[in-house]
Amino acid sequence: MTTILVVDDEFLIADLLATELEDQGYRVLQAHHGKKALEILAHERPALIVTDFMMPLMNGLEMAQAIKSQPQYRDLPIILLSGAQGAIARRYPELFAAVYDKPIELWRLSQAIRALIGPARLAGEGG
Repeated sequence: MTTILVVDDEFLIADLLATELEDQGYRVLQAHHGKKALEILAHERPALIVTDFMMPLMNGLEMAQAIKSQPQYRDLPIILLSGAQGAIARRYPELFAAVYDKPIELWRLSQAIRALIGPARLAGEGG
């Protein structure tokens, strides 16, 4: 099953994204800050990460830098959603596959995800 990690400290946004992605057939893991996301990566290998920028403990930029510093995650696509820091994130195209300003229409995010990793695959469908 194709797994996506959603990282956002706003629980309502994280739940909304998770519900939308699960409805499309993806398995969704959630973290509410960058440090928790790194803990999850120690045990799971998502196909893609969707993250907020402004979060406690470790923001989205710091998290992306920590992830991309590890050779096994250099090709892991990260989509950043930001209410105010999108311009900062856009200076780091090597870290983010896409940067969108909040609020984002869910169909646009879904389209970007499918473009990066394809449609959700069920367990046993190979990959």
